[in-house]
Amino acid sequence: MRIDLSGKKAVISGSTAGIGFGIARGLAAAGADVVITGRERDRVDQALASLTKAFPDIHAEGVAADLGTAEGCQALIAAHPEADILVNNVGIFKPTPFFEIEDHDWESFFQVNVMSAVRLSRHYAQGMRDRDWGRVLFLSSESALNIPTEMVHYGMTKTAVQSISRGLAKVLTGTRVTVNAVLPGPTRSEGVGKMLQEMAEERGLSGAEMEERFIEENRPSSIIHRVADVEEVANMVVYLASPQASATTGAALRVEGGIVDTMA
Repeated sequence: MRIDLSGKKAVISGSTAGIGFGIARGLAAAGADVVITGRERDRVDQALASLTKAFPDIHAEGVAADLGTAEGCQALIAAHPEADILVNNVGIFKPTPFFEIEDHDWESFFQVNVMSAVRLSRHYAQGMRDRDWGRVLFLSSESALNIPTEMVHYGMTKTAVQSISRGLAKVLTGTRVTVNAVLPGPTRSEGVGKMLQEMAEERGLSGAEMEERFIEENRPSSIIHRVADVEEVANMVVYLASPQASATTGAALRVEGGIVDTMA
């Protein structure tokens, strides 16, 4: 199967590094034109330079905006009013004991992880509906189903994202616009790498030892028993963005190594 996204335009939120940048690379490799987004102009420019060097035949642009705000989402929409593929990837996480999570933490997590996806999907999905083709993808998490006690507020947002994904798919019934959620597990992204490195330093372990210990202690049901690579998550997203995935919608597809101990 050869995925060809030539002529399609993809907007990927939170895509200067980690899973988001991996998705941008995957879509570009399939021939899609891509829009990279991030809060800092320098990081956007660096990611854009890396992407265009790797894929000189595709058209890539970058937008610097805080998508955790309505103003930031509107800035992206104003710069790029239409897209064939929307990947709602931007998100924040931070391990925090439940009784130490303040109101502003709940609010900021909700605005970045949930409302960014709501605002962007509300706009771009209408154009997809009118053109009768499109792909809307939400990056949820195994934490949507397996709520982590160390990040209850994060798990809450990922459950919300999965719910919105299913609901929007039903809103677009009868069209050729598909809407799906992707549920990664622990993935070797920039943010997770930083978290694991800090934990390794605290315990006097190597990075590899800390990864293994983290899975043992925090995700013992993992079948692959390792942290996933960014490309493994990106591959699922690229497939769901493709014409070949035309009958897959309203689904929550897991790329979490079997952590969630159910077959459904």
